[in-house]
Parts: sequence; structure tokens; C-alpha cells
Amino acid sequence: MNFNISKPNNELEEQLQNKIDLKTKPIGSLGVLEKLAVKIGCIQNTLSPELKQPTIMVFAADHGIALDGVSPYPQEVTWQMVANFLSGGAAINVFGRQNGIDIRIIDAGVNFDFDKSSGVINAKVDYGTKSYLNEPAMTAEQFKTAIKRGADLCDKMHREGSNIIGFGEMGIGNTSSAAILLHILAGVDLKECVGRGTGWDDEGLKKKYEILKNAVANYNGDNYVENILTHFGGFEIVMIAGAMLKAAELKMVILVDGFIISSALLAASKINSDVLEYCIFTHKSNENGHKHMLLHLKAEPILDLGMRLGEGTGAAVAYPIIESSVNFLNQMASFEDAGVSNSDQISQA
Repeated sequence: MNFNISKPNNELEEQLQNKIDLKTKPIGSLGVLEKLAVKIGCIQNTLSPELKQPTIMVFAADHGIALDGVSPYPQEVTWQMVANFLSGGAAINVFGRQNGIDIRIIDAGVNFDFDKSSGVINAKVDYGTKSYLNEPAMTAEQFKTAIKRGADLCDKMHREGSNIIGFGEMGIGNTSSAAILLHILAGVDLKECVGRGTGWDDEGLKKKYEILKNAVANYNGDNYVENILTHFGGFEIVMIAGAMLKAAELKMVILVDGFIISSALLAASKINSDVLEYCIFTHKSNENGHKHMLLHLKAEPILDLGMRLGEGTGAAVAYPIIESSVNFLNQMASFEDAGVSNSDQISQA
């Protein structure tokens, strides 16, 4: 749990902005791209940042609470979707191929044994969590194992050359964990946190809310984030929190996806708030609680496309925009390079 995260070098902000302002364009005319370029330059401590081996790690795990009826889909869909990821047929695979992103699939705790030759990274803690309706989802030891395995996997990606990393997830029932984490860690009314997940109708949504309300009422623990995560988290959520903290320690750019990934970040930020300095929020999910999550984290997402698929798809779709911010900073001519008069030169004349 001891991650040594230092803040990015924000002293470079002025120099980066000056470099941007001297490009052949009106001041501020590239909008959000300019903000992204400054942020990435500060993270990498350079006026010429590079994005190397973009990677999205998709963590999958099962949730005991799914067996209590919080999702219209059966638990088996988790492993079936992982198999789809491994065969390259899911949305995250499509967008990863399109945008040159390396997609890694991690079994954090799926209730299924994958073939060793399948290509899945085996980091399984257990065959799914317990139902937190009446007991903790995992033991304290399992929590520590999940945090460490997430951090170790992120470290491995970094050693392989990646300096920008995103996270995806798959786990039937995981919007329920995310909703409770938002409710407890951010103090948002539970009704505002609970959404339709994989597609509940109004009656199903009401049922899901009642189950989660009972789970929260049955919690006797304290408000330490580690204990809350241990009780209500999923193995994939805890691993992602560990991976995010490690990514910030390694000064990697972190691409934040939707509701579940943001819940992992919310928890990680309560462990070390400096992790937020390394985050780019890629999109606003259409899952109801995400707007409250973004508000609490003071986040400005790049995209709002009505997406709520998960898998890391928002991060993958937003990546070309982030790439554009670095490319214009490094490749666009300055007024001096291009021999074009700018307003400052004209006013000084």
C-alpha cells in the first residue's frame, strides 16, 4: 500500500504553453488538445512528450453479489466475454486494433479455468468474490494480493516499454460494487449511484437498489478505504486500483475509462490523492453514477458519446485525440519556422 507518488513537474506548464502559443494558429484555438499537451508534458517532464506502446489492461472477475440478483445476466457471461476478448471479437479488440493499442486480458478472479494457451494473463485470486450482502467480498489477505498483483502487472507493462496505460474490466455485477464505493467514499445518495448496469428495466433497477441498500445496511465495518474495498470490492476493481497507484508512481499517463474504472480510481485516490495528477478522463459514461463520480473527482472528460459498455472502450476511442495533442506539440510549425507573421510580431512592429 506504500506507493511513492510524486507530483508531475508543473513548473513546465508555462514553457509548454509558450511553445503551444508560438505554433501557427490563433492562441487557444486547439482547445482541449492544448490542455492535454501541457498535462502530458508535465507528467513526462519534457517539452517534447512521446506516447510509447499504449496499453489497455482488461481485468475480469466474478462477483458473489451477482448470484443475489443484481444483474439480468447470469455469472457465466463473465468467462464467456473473456473468451470473446481472447478471440479478438469484442469492441475493445476492434478499437485496440484500429488505434494501435496493445490489449492485455487478465483473469483477476473469474469463476472459470481458462486454458493456459488461451493468452489470458492468470492473476486469479479466487473463483470470484463472496456476496457482500452478508459478509465481506474478500479476505484482508486476498485484498493485499489483488493490490500487489495489479501493481506488479503495471510494472511489467512499464518495463516492456509502455508509458501510457488504460484499464478495462469485465465482471457481471461489478456496477453494483462501483455504486456502493461511490456511495460510501463520495457520500452520494445510493439511489443516485445505482444504474441499469447491463440493462435493467425499471422494476429490475428497483430490485437492484433494494439489494444494495440492504448490503450497505448490513456493513458493520469502519470507513478505512482498504476495509471498504475488502468488503464491497471485486478482485478486478482492487487490482486496477493497485495498477493505477503503481502507474502514477512510475509517472505513466493513466487513461480513465467509465464507471467501474472510475470507482477503482476513486478508491485509489483515497489511498494516495496524487494519483489523480496522472489521469486523463477519456469519457463520460451513460451509467447514472458516473456523472457524480466525475464531479467528485473534479474531472473533465474528453468525450460524451452515451457509451456505457466498459471493457476500456472509452479509453480506446479517446486515444487518437490524446495522440493528436502530442503530435501537434511536436510536429506543428511555429510562426518563426514557417516564416508566418503572428499577432505579437505585428503589434511590436
